[in-house]
Amino acid sequence: SLGIGPLYYYGTEEQKMNYLPKLCTGNHLWAFGLTEPEAGSDSRGTKTKATLENDIWTIDGSKIFITNGSSELALGSTVQAVTKIDGEHREYSTIIVENGTKGFIAQPMHGKMMWRASDTAQLFFDNCKVPKENLLGKIGEGSKIMLSTLDNGRLSIAAMGLGCAQGAFELALNYAKERKQFGKPISKFQINAFKLADMATKIELARNLLYKACWLKDNKKPFAKEAAMSKLYCSEIAKQVADEAVQLHGGYGLMKDYPIERFYRDQRLLQIGEGTSEIQRLVISRYIGC
Repeated sequence: SLGIGPLYYYGTEEQKMNYLPKLCTGNHLWAFGLTEPEAGSDSRGTKTKATLENDIWTIDGSKIFITNGSSELALGSTVQAVTKIDGEHREYSTIIVENGTKGFIAQPMHGKMMWRASDTAQLFFDNCKVPKENLLGKIGEGSKIMLSTLDNGRLSIAAMGLGCAQGAFELALNYAKERKQFGKPISKFQINAFKLADMATKIELARNLLYKACWLKDNKKPFAKEAAMSKLYCSEIAKQVADEAVQLHGGYGLMKDYPIERFYRDQRLLQIGEGTSEIQRLVISRYIGC
């Protein structure tokens, strides 16, 4: 959703025809260039700049933690840049930058504790020039475009959290039924049975919240608050369930021979990516009038 979303919702017909058919084949990817070394939760802390002169955008700056940015399948990135500074007011715009453009370098980031199969990149723009037609949306709409895209992306992260929690729960339940201590399966001990019952209940609550948010979006109703709620809750539940699942596995849960240790690592990104849990609480608090 972060890749295709901005192009689909805000692109011109020419931009859509140029990129969407290729992206919809599944053979290519697109990156979402928002996060910077000093602009994480504060998306308006963007320092990447773009100036328009003689119908050419010149971009200078950098991005970090960009998914699919350096993948061989990536066609390009949607980049937020500051296009005007007037005193304390900053104007943000989004610009399409294709991979291979002179002055644009995408470098892969390695050494992650989780999601190692997912490409994560740093993007560098050094006197990078693209035509004015690469502007996505209108000048000054950059922040609106990027933040509205994140509303959709939160549903995706929530779904990942739900799936992670479900998978960790199933591993824990199956292991608890097979693992015997004191002459019986550990699932028969009330402390473990109640732990599994709580996990199942939390997952069902997370599923219903996420499905409601998706239903609202599908029916073209306001869903931003529910998207933030589902992203927050599903990612937090993934953390809680994965932790309890490891606990049920005991020492085996710490070994790479058992898949539960990967669930424990993979869930950790979900409370950070596409808006931290703290930012979700901030968004929700504003929607309820705090």
